[in-house]
Amino acid sequence: MSASAVFILDVKGKPLISRNYKGDVAMSEIEHFLPLLMQREEEGALAPLLSHGRVHFLWIKHSNLYLVATTLKNANASLVYSFLYKTVEVFSEYFKELEEESIRDNFVIVYELLDELMDFGFPQTTDSKILQEYITQQGNKLETGKSRVPPTVTNAVSWRSEGIKYKKNEVFIDVIESVNLLVNANGSVLLSEIVGTIKLKVFLSGMPELRLGLNDRVLFELTGRSKNKSVELEDVKFHQCVRLSRFDNDRTISFIPPDGDFELMSYRLSTQVKPLIWIESVIEKFSHSRVEIMVKAKGQFKKQSVANGVEISVPVPSDADSPRFKTSVGSAKYVPEKNVVIWSIKSFPGGKEYLMRAHFGLPSVEKEEMEGRPPIGVKFEIPYFTVSGIQVRYMKIIEKSGYQALPWVRYITQSGDYQLRTS
Repeated sequence: MSASAVFILDVKGKPLISRNYKGDVAMSEIEHFLPLLMQREEEGALAPLLSHGRVHFLWIKHSNLYLVATTLKNANASLVYSFLYKTVEVFSEYFKELEEESIRDNFVIVYELLDELMDFGFPQTTDSKILQEYITQQGNKLETGKSRVPPTVTNAVSWRSEGIKYKKNEVFIDVIESVNLLVNANGSVLLSEIVGTIKLKVFLSGMPELRLGLNDRVLFELTGRSKNKSVELEDVKFHQCVRLSRFDNDRTISFIPPDGDFELMSYRLSTQVKPLIWIESVIEKFSHSRVEIMVKAKGQFKKQSVANGVEISVPVPSDADSPRFKTSVGSAKYVPEKNVVIWSIKSFPGGKEYLMRAHFGLPSVEKEEMEGRPPIGVKFEIPYFTVSGIQVRYMKIIEKSGYQALPWVRYITQSGDYQLRTS
């Protein structure tokens, strides 16, 4: 069992929306929430679960709103928090931005959604695409006589409607890998991680079954194939449409997909990654009156690949002024509010090496305190390339009408939390 009631409060603790699912928590109880939260915050004992008497408050904060679920029982806390975050996701799908104003402007829709999201303390339909089939943005335009329950709510396949038709049947597959990297000042890699997602955009008629094959190391071991070009996936997380029992048995990713965009799966690889864009920097101070910064960037990936939209953020002293730049490629600009120079390179081919020089004036009196030097940050995106070497080996599309469908695959590697320390 989940929550007895769900409240949405503004930052002053005033209820904007309340939905009592079981009637056993009085409205007056929510008045104790904000004073209790502020008291715990002052004591340094703030927690995501607060209790007042018999009532337990499970809360999250989003923008300028508190979403609070209340219960009198020893409820499943992880289920309640999953429900609250899912509620934020659904409201954001409907209103673009979830904030106090969007709640005030959409009272009727919010109440309708809360009625469908949970019933008598149990989560119900939480898929925004399915909810949008029968809770429309124009609530006052709902036609009478159409009150039957949409089949997607009662179907075994609750994430896909029946009767979908397309003139051209296609599936677009995006394999996106983000590289998280932390390198210390002497060039040693302290943290190296790849976080990947496989996203699909599905335009298929009927109720097709899809089977996706990857160069998964466990699958290759099961079938006795060479492991040379395989990858070992960790922390794999699937969309609810994937048949987990089938994956556990023979590593086949089999599913009936939702219509349109969705994230099929995510994974992580904690393998050692060579920095794709290597940065070297030299900072020279001259008699406390000026500072010169030289930054060298080198693309350490395949020559046939190109990194797009490269941004190298180089920290500078907070009292620097009078910037002058010279770059072998791209452009540099000083962002004083962030105390950084951003060196932008539109196109950075693999194996190339570029230089940027920056000159700043400094006050004649040196700052007394020693400033810590933040790391250099790098942003980039490399299309048609994956660091891990993951590959989509096949995509089979099976539908009873037997139509032909085209799968398209795109690979992208991008920077995640990518930092190189300079001191």
